[in-house]
Amino acid sequence: MGAYETLMKLKFNVSEVFTSIQGEGSRAGFPSVFIRLQGCELRCKWCDTPYALDLKERATMLSGEDLLNKIYSSGIKFVTITGGEPLNQKAILPFMSFLCDKDYTVVLETNGHLDIAEVDRRVVKVMDLKCPGSGMEKFNNYRNLEALEQKDEIKFVILDRNDYEWAKAKIKEYDLNKKVGTILFSPVWGKLEPKYLSEWILKDALPVRLNLQIHKYIWGPETRGV
Repeated sequence: MGAYETLMKLKFNVSEVFTSIQGEGSRAGFPSVFIRLQGCELRCKWCDTPYALDLKERATMLSGEDLLNKIYSSGIKFVTITGGEPLNQKAILPFMSFLCDKDYTVVLETNGHLDIAEVDRRVVKVMDLKCPGSGMEKFNNYRNLEALEQKDEIKFVILDRNDYEWAKAKIKEYDLNKKVGTILFSPVWGKLEPKYLSEWILKDALPVRLNLQIHKYIWGPETRGV
């Protein structure tokens, strides 16, 4: 069996597949195909996709061929791989490489706990550093910072002023502005008003990007598949 045939038969535990406007990051506003893989080992206190967390749950089993057919039928050349935590399913690595070979823009959204060194360098990695307010700070894998490049992005989800100060200190400690081209500060939906986070960023002249989840403003925070 050749590499292509093997790829077509790969199996993925998929929470959902949908097309929407990318709501976050430097590509916010662009149409994207979203592949949300099931399962995450972390339990952030503010997680907005709790339905995709259970590692043992079999959501929808799809083959590589199934996923490619969904991508091709959309006509969209931008694919976002998200979760859950996508890197729990190792088959996603060759799948992302295949999409890159076909000239797709591929973005991987990862919680930053698992090793990202094997991810194809053409894939844009958007990696979280978990702030104290998430309850998951101890799972940050700082070795992953060495695998990031200028095209990649680091995201801090900010619950409060303590999280903000923590994130600001991490930027300085690891010289993050030299590692990636974009640092995202995202206020926890319904917990921190974007106005306050904006004021803190402006006061400190911090070279970061305010990251609002625009899909929630468009369709509402409880709507799935957008």
